Amino acid sequence: MRDLIPVQLAGPQGSLDAYMATIGQISVLDADEERALAERLQRDNDLDAARALVLSHLRFVVHVARGYSGYGLPLGDLIQEGNIGLMKAVRRFDPAQNVRLISFAVHWIRAEIHEFILRNWRIVKVATTKAQRKLFFNLRKAKKRLGWLSHAEVEAVASDLGVTPENVLEMEARLSAHDATFDPVESDDDDAPLAPVAYLADQRADPALQLEALDSADHGKRQLTAALATLDPRSRDIVEKRWLVEPKATLKDLAAVHGVSLERIRQLEKNALTRLRGAIAA
Repeated sequence: MRDLIPVQLAGPQGSLDAYMATIGQISVLDADEERALAERLQRDNDLDAARALVLSHLRFVVHVARGYSGYGLPLGDLIQEGNIGLMKAVRRFDPAQNVRLISFAVHWIRAEIHEFILRNWRIVKVATTKAQRKLFFNLRKAKKRLGWLSHAEVEAVASDLGVTPENVLEMEARLSAHDATFDPVESDDDDAPLAPVAYLADQRADPALQLEALDSADHGKRQLTAALATLDPRSRDIVEKRWLVEPKATLKDLAAVHGVSLERIRQLEKNALTRLRGAIAA
């Protein structure tokens, strides 16, 4: 769908003022022109008609996006997401329903902007369920008028939106919370609050875990030594020089030492490793 409009108009990529000026020069379609273009798109899949429909409504996307400027996200990004919703609406618009495109498209424009806000408003997604998504946008409007909600106001909001009072209280707490960095931030202030990571226990200092790790390493070494002892001298030499020392010997070097071909060294190495795995697993 992005191919329907010129790249420079798909969203503000440079100066927002220049974008506004550009789309302001595009003529608004009357009802007959809009219907004719929509019928061409529906009947012939005419992308030029789709482009004309999209371009003539870009200014309305800006109007809708401005209504979400209070969420702290760049207006240019909101406009770009709204344009995606507009293009989806143009593709699905049916002129036979006798409604103007803008009446149909506004729901798609808002839906794309809503999704963008929910993905980017906080590091942790604040609304996932249908009730939470409904509350996220409506409760912010209510709190601008009411501040902290009283018990009666919680009940009223829950009744208006068709959710439980518990849902309202949970979303109010989420909206009041702030993102906190998990890792420490460099600061010269000795009294600065500690990052959450500072409160985690350092398991590396646990003597029991350190002893367990050392015992596991010693056990592995004993198993490997015992398994190597089961190999013939040539196979053992190949495995040690190929896997247990640095720098590792090449197949060509080992072939010269043992007087056999590279392929024979490769076969001996493969067979020796198979025997080692079996001996260690036993």
